[in-house]
Amino acid sequence: MNQNLSSYRIFYTVANTGNISKAARELYISQPAISKSLQKLEESLGCRLFSRSSRGVLLTDEGRLLYEHVKEAFETLTLGEEKLKRSIELGVGHLKIGVSSTLCKYLLLPYLKEFIKRNPHISISINCQSTNETLKLLEDNKIDIGLIGRPGNLKSIHFDFLAEIEDSFVAAKEYIRNLRARGIKKDQILQSSTLMLLDKNNMTRQYIDDYFLENQIAVKDTIDISDMDLLIEFARIGVGVACVIKNFIESDLENGCLVEIPVEIPIPKREVGFAYKTDGHLSKSLKTFIEFYRSFRTQV
Repeated sequence: MNQNLSSYRIFYTVANTGNISKAARELYISQPAISKSLQKLEESLGCRLFSRSSRGVLLTDEGRLLYEHVKEAFETLTLGEEKLKRSIELGVGHLKIGVSSTLCKYLLLPYLKEFIKRNPHISISINCQSTNETLKLLEDNKIDIGLIGRPGNLKSIHFDFLAEIEDSFVAAKEYIRNLRARGIKKDQILQSSTLMLLDKNNMTRQYIDDYFLENQIAVKDTIDISDMDLLIEFARIGVGVACVIKNFIESDLENGCLVEIPVEIPIPKREVGFAYKTDGHLSKSLKTFIEFYRSFRTQV
């Protein structure tokens, strides 16, 4: 397109009014400026667009052909402006969240339920990954915000504390009973049982491995599992001892479905929270979500 948008706006307005003076009043520019713009447009296109008369101007055949396309273009622009204004008024947007399946189920869902109720026009995308993978997605700008365990190095990440979680070793009563029948004492359970842990790419697993190393706890038979819910289910049916987040199995401990394995040195509690990059642009949807969870977390 050799001409700028203003030239076509002038052409469109003159064609609609059929009169240069009326177009000048509508566009708030002088008649000579309109005539000059139309002349340049005709020279650029190599044809006459209007035929002049004492009553005004009429589109030529070439002018009518161009007008149909210009008319469609300006109507599309007008429709786009209207949709944009309506989107702004309604708060339409898109929010991409990264979170592990465990934190999504036990911590994020209550927030999402209320957020969607208050902001029905913001669509949500959930990317279920481990904390390490969620941090990588944040770094690559593939998500807006993540719900993660607090990492050791935050770099350019802002971390909003949400809750404190506690890791725990648990097993079914029958499994513990069988271990005792073989003469295994309480302080020997971890070393003598089938120990079920999250896979090695998971930050929780890395945290527990560091705990074992620091406290010189040697474990033999281990099973790597990718999902916390599966860990809990396997523990319930007596496959072995599972390392799980205690906060999420409180009902199992209360009803006796699972039993906590005592450890001589307690596992330090960990922080989880929302994290987002501080060195980039925060979308309106993200700002809305940040304001929401900072106020909502005081209510839950």
